[in-house]
Amino acid sequence: MVVLNKIYTRTGDGGDTALATGSRRPKYDLRVEAYGTVDETNACIGMARLHTGESDTDVDAMLGRIQNDLFDLGADLATPETGEKLEYEPLRIVPAQVERLEKEIDTLNGSLQPLRSFVLPGGAPAAAALHLARTVCRRAERCVVELAHRQDETVSDASIQYLNRLSDFLFVASRYVNNGGAGDVLWVPGKNR
Repeated sequence: MVVLNKIYTRTGDGGDTALATGSRRPKYDLRVEAYGTVDETNACIGMARLHTGESDTDVDAMLGRIQNDLFDLGADLATPETGEKLEYEPLRIVPAQVERLEKEIDTLNGSLQPLRSFVLPGGAPAAAALHLARTVCRRAERCVVELAHRQDETVSDASIQYLNRLSDFLFVASRYVNNGGAGDVLWVPGKNR
């Protein structure tokens, strides 16, 4: 159980922060950047939920589950595999979380018309907010993939897959809340030449 009774500790005043393993890293470290960008994605989803709560309870419930998963992912990324025995079982993203996202994508996408153009971020406030969350999620994915390709770091395949599916989910959800895609703002190549 997490107990936070004192919010400031002053331990990061020197520009470093503690991972879940207790080791310290500079605040600009790629691992810290990765889980920080996952946290930013979560905050964007929270903003999107301001527009989905009453209008689309199914999507809102899905987004609530995703927000919880993103804390799991942050914990996963904050606990690198070191080969050392930990006093606790680290929290990891598991394939079942990726599979749930795939099912939810299929559920939402099933009622949408196929696209004939790229979609510009916009339309309903919920759709625009979900597009913003999608772009931040893609940045988180890029950070995590870069981290995974470093020889001295490890990242699970499920973590990368989760972020990849999540950006797909956020795209489909943005269309779904945009009046089933009818409110999508479509890109018109060369329109303003």
